[in-house]
Amino acid sequence: MTAPRPYASLLAKGEDRRQRILAVSQRLLTRNGWRGTTLAQIAGEAGVTSAGLLHHFSSKEQLLHAVLDARDAEDLEDADIGGDLIVEIRKVVTRMERSPELVGTFVVLLVENLMPEAPLHDRMLDRWRTAVELVTGAIRRGQDSGRYRRDIDPRMRAVEIVAFLNGMEISWLLDRSIPLAEVFNGYTESLARDLAAKEM
Repeated sequence: MTAPRPYASLLAKGEDRRQRILAVSQRLLTRNGWRGTTLAQIAGEAGVTSAGLLHHFSSKEQLLHAVLDARDAEDLEDADIGGDLIVEIRKVVTRMERSPELVGTFVVLLVENLMPEAPLHDRMLDRWRTAVELVTGAIRRGQDSGRYRRDIDPRMRAVEIVAFLNGMEISWLLDRSIPLAEVFNGYTESLARDLAAKEM
């Protein structure tokens, strides 16, 4: 009679399989989009049965959310939500270069879910609003401390900054020869000059 496998070993194997499914999902979603990617395709490339995939992710929508969860976790890994705005914007370069596949997956899912009836529309909209609010808060903190000009509308400037970040992700995915560090340094230097409170 075979001894039962240790519970910890079973958990580890299950987590490995889950991560493999997520990695394959990211690759296929980036290449084919969510409309052009089936659970059967993902299961086949991940080396699991459809039933095995559904054990970890009960639906395609749940899998899509898990892919976005991975992107959000990556974004938060070295971010300081209450930190200096300019420093945090510059950190985006490192995150993009470290995980281009997550950037690609996010961009594809964002574009495919612009319409209100799309399955991830509400989540994408909430994510965008959260990003704008975080940047708005950073600008307001700078204004309250006297570092930033008070004649700037924090939310309008935040919308511009988030648009820059989203636009750079798309541009870089189209053309990897773009020198990200140079572009971000130039943008943040200009932004810092524009935000800076004038000395009396």
